[in-house]
Formats: sequence, structure tokens, C-alpha cells
Amino acid sequence: MIGEAGSAPSDKTLLAVALNGRVRLGSSEAAVFETFVVPRYMSMFGEIALEMLVESEEAQVVHLDCRTGYPDGAIAAKLPGAYLVGVDGSVAALELARAKAATIPDVVSQYRLVTEWPVPLPDAAFSHALLLHASGDASDRGQVIGECARLLAANGQAVVAMPTRGSFQEIGDLLREFALKTDDAALGDAVDSAEAGRPTIEAFGAELAIAGFDFVEVALREEVLRFPSGRDFFEDPLARLVILPEMRFQLNLENRPGPLDYVREAIDAYWSEGDFELTVNVGCTTGRKVA
Repeated sequence: MIGEAGSAPSDKTLLAVALNGRVRLGSSEAAVFETFVVPRYMSMFGEIALEMLVESEEAQVVHLDCRTGYPDGAIAAKLPGAYLVGVDGSVAALELARAKAATIPDVVSQYRLVTEWPVPLPDAAFSHALLLHASGDASDRGQVIGECARLLAANGQAVVAMPTRGSFQEIGDLLREFALKTDDAALGDAVDSAEAGRPTIEAFGAELAIAGFDFVEVALREEVLRFPSGRDFFEDPLARLVILPEMRFQLNLENRPGPLDYVREAIDAYWSEGDFELTVNVGCTTGRKVA
């Protein structure tokens, strides 16, 4: 989990990130995340997760790393009378989630600041556990899946979504090209390792089965994000607040602008006559906790 950020960074300062590469949203970042990242990017994961969410009476739902509270309103509509608990490491994001919940009729919810695992919630207390954008790191992902298992009551449902194998491969190819041109074998190996760390959709489902879940199902959708130029990609909120921070963390690029500067220039060179298209393989897996 993550801690709270201070003031918004300048354009020349990297956003503060947590150990798993997740941005620590301050007030300005939380508003930008809700306004721009949710409808264009997070909605891809929210829609597939909502389709897999099983309806039940008197549902108790825990939303891990809930950020600004999307898609909590849709969860409440699908599970009337549900009690919803959202946890996140950003005070600003939680304040926005609370404000949104206050405008939705018949929503019973609470949002809690959590900065480390395990979350301070009781065992076997929930009927549903949701995480929309799991980390590409297998260790982080295993930790959150294990936490879902701990929090769910018998027969409770976990729903976990993430960008699976092949996502963002266009950036990976450009980073490998940079590594080859600069004789940086370590960077090339790191890119290969990070891409391999994202599971195939079949392996993603297997991670739930290994964690003790039954009736495991998976779903996959291939999406494409389009950007007019390298500058547009790097300045887009979904890149600044989600994609690039995790990539910088995983590849140890926080203090190395060269590789990503190369990516920006290469996008403009290779896609000069059309939009830069970035692949996102939206994967979602669900399973029931064994009694």
C-alpha cells in the first residue's frame, strides 16, 4: 500500500511513487485522475470487473487500492443494499471518493486510509473483494490476492483486473532498441523481465487457484490507446499517473531520463504520419474462496 503525497510536483520533478510504482495522489493529482484517467483508462478495467461481479443480497464489498472510488457507484447499483469499504493510501483520493459517495442515494460506505499490508480489516468479513489495477510485479500481486483470500468469507468472490502479458509492448520494444544502441544489456534484461512478469490470462487465473480460490474464471479484452505524438503520450494523465510511474520503478529509471527521452523521440519519428497506438490487454480473473 502507499503513503500520502505532499504538494503537486513541478513538470521537472518525478511524481512521488510507492514501493509498487503506484503514484501517491495529492489533491491536484486526485482530481486529474478522476476527470481524465477514470473515463479513458480505468473504465476499461472497471467494466470487465463489473460484468464478472456476482450479485448477492446483503453484500459486503472491500475495494482495495480504491483511488477516487471508481466504480463504487456502479457496484452499489448492481448490489443494492451493499456495504462498501474502500481502502487507499491517498488522503486526497479518499476525500474525493467520499464526496462522490455522498451524492449517490442509498450508498452505505466508508473509506479508510491504509499505508501497509495487511489492511486493518477483520478476516472473513466480506462477500466480495475487488482490485482494478493489480501490479505487474508478481510478488506484489501475490500479496494482494492473498489479502483477498484473508478478507473474504467462505464462498466470497475475488475480482482482480490488470494489464496482462503484451500490454505496453510498444514502449518495451523502443526501450530494447535504446538498450541495444547504447550497449545497455541490463536495461534490455530488465525490460524482458518486467514484460514476463505480467501474466498471460491463463496464468493470471492460475494465480487465484494457487491462492486457494475455486470456480476460477478469466476474461480478456484487447484495447488500444491512441496518442497524436510522443509529447502527447508523456503528458497524458493516464501515462503520468499510472503507466510511466510503474515502468520507471520496475526498470529503475527514476534517475535515468535517457531511455524514456529516447522513447519520446522515437514515437515522433516512427509514428510521424499517424497516431501512436499503445496496446493494453485488459485481463480480469475471478474466483470463489473455498469454504
